[in-house]
Amino acid sequence: MNHQQPLPEDLVTDRSTSVHDIPGRTLRALSTSDLAGIDITLADVVETVEQAYRTLAAGASDNPRKLTVRPADGHSVGYAMLGRDGSREVVAVKTSYKHGLDKDRGDQHYYTALTLYDDISGLPLAMMDCGRIGALRTPAVSALLARACARPGARTALVIGTGTQGRLALPFLLTTLPDLDRLLLAGSHPDGIAAVRTELHRHFPDRDVELVTDLRAAATQADIVVATAGGHTAAAVEVDWLAPGALAVLVGHGLAPSTLHRADRVIATSEAQMQVTGTDMADAEGHLRPVDAELPRIVAGAAVGRRTADERIFGYNSGLVVTDIALGHRFAQLALAQGRGTRVPLWQ
Repeated sequence: MNHQQPLPEDLVTDRSTSVHDIPGRTLRALSTSDLAGIDITLADVVETVEQAYRTLAAGASDNPRKLTVRPADGHSVGYAMLGRDGSREVVAVKTSYKHGLDKDRGDQHYYTALTLYDDISGLPLAMMDCGRIGALRTPAVSALLARACARPGARTALVIGTGTQGRLALPFLLTTLPDLDRLLLAGSHPDGIAAVRTELHRHFPDRDVELVTDLRAAATQADIVVATAGGHTAAAVEVDWLAPGALAVLVGHGLAPSTLHRADRVIATSEAQMQVTGTDMADAEGHLRPVDAELPRIVAGAAVGRRTADERIFGYNSGLVVTDIALGHRFAQLALAQGRGTRVPLWQ
């Protein structure tokens, strides 16, 4: 991959707001509360993620496959992801660790962190909790998938699940597809349903969501289905439930394997990542359907998302570290402008 070729003008990130506050051997640590206090628009998040995809498609970024470790009994899992954003010229490492997979969710522990380094000065930029970054990045990717692959004139969106990803799915969809006029929600947890409504009203005060109890009937009516439910969900939309031209996006759980294997077209953020993390969608022989196109190339105009109005499309949303890097760098810029974070003399 040749990183010496100049990027197109629209991919060059404005670096005038440097995230360096002191040279040398200190690191700015950004906690969960530091990041929670930063206001960022949904449109800003979408634009940042989209630019990261364009830079990757242009061959100017690196996004190697993640490394995974887990003990034999499966009680924990750890991931490490290294990447480089070629437009921001930032190198970063993201780590994720979850403990207690054999226990109820309330007894589990989950930590994720992102460390950024400036690849021009060679200096460290920041280390931050990556929870909010992932919570914003993932629904932004679903919204980009919807913009690229929803059928023309799409009006109805169905979200399955009311967890972290379900709560921001609809606001992000409305950001990229403002003509959506019917918003459906399939969920069973009262607190989660209330949280979905709260997030929707916070970003779009004049919009509301319809709670559905018949998942099959709702899926039949939807132009876009975004499945964000947890692993214990009983929801499993089959391909025959989907209307002609529907887009089904898998983020967590809620879609049956038939939506992948019998789709007219399969789009993924990364085919390599799908082969690693999408094994629960494998067929009886343990195989996954090949991917027809990847989202970064579609966003960059190098590949086609939808070909016809009536084809059913399966979209696989898995995280790419280059999007975490871009969004993390954006948060670091905003944090520095607001004087947030703690200077840590890590190497002194």
